Amino acid sequence: MTYEELIERLDPNVYQNLKQSIELGKWPDGRKLTPKQREISLEAVIYYENLHNIPEQERVGYLDRGAKAGTACDPSVRRNQPGGNNVDPNQFVEIKS
Repeated sequence: MTYEELIERLDPNVYQNLKQSIELGKWPDGRKLTPKQREISLEAVIYYENLHNIPEQERVGYLDRGAKAGTACDPSVRRNQPGGNNVDPNQFVEIKS
């Protein structure tokens, strides 16, 4: 059985358990997920969501832009539009800790 076949046959309850385990950082029995387990589980959940057309707002990692949609904070807004809200990208500084 290939990885794709496994995800196609994945039970929705198993998908929900994987999703919850990623969110909580532990398995349903309380054991902590290792970084590798978390990575593999996240890949499986994302693949499952794409394959089964889960609505975007229900997917892992979905961010509701809410009031920020269409503003300079929205990465989908094109910069330097005539008559638009021109934003200088140099005004933002990335801080790494």
